[in-house]
Amino acid sequence: MSDEAKKKPSLLAEFRSFALKVNVIDLAVVGVIGASFRAIVSSLVKDIVMPLIGAVLPGQGGYQAWVIELGGSKILVGKFIGEVVNFIVVALALFLFVVKFLGWMTKLKKKEAEAAPAAPPPPSKEEVLLTEIRDLLKARNG
Repeated sequence: MSDEAKKKPSLLAEFRSFALKVNVIDLAVVGVIGASFRAIVSSLVKDIVMPLIGAVLPGQGGYQAWVIELGGSKILVGKFIGEVVNFIVVALALFLFVVKFLGWMTKLKKKEAEAAPAAPPPPSKEEVLLTEIRDLLKARNG
């Protein structure tokens, strides 16, 4: 086997390296949590928010029954409104988490970093040389 063939990683080794990177695993976790979050928000909108809107507004069968018939076609207005409300709730939740909560956390960490005593900067070359000279003079004089 040539040296070049020994150095070249196999397709399986490259895939394993890619698939087991922390970023890929984190992305998979985010995907699973995102899907669960979407299910919760969808349930909130379809099972709580939209029935409340349907109870307040006139019509039978709740918002799902809101249909406009146009030329023999049914336009599902209620279903569309439900999806719009779903989007607004998801966008609001993401805004509150990403912009407000994470922004607050970033500010808090920045304040903690500012409050912590800063380490003194390392001495310059001149200071190091002067310190050595001082130490040598002290050693010579006694």
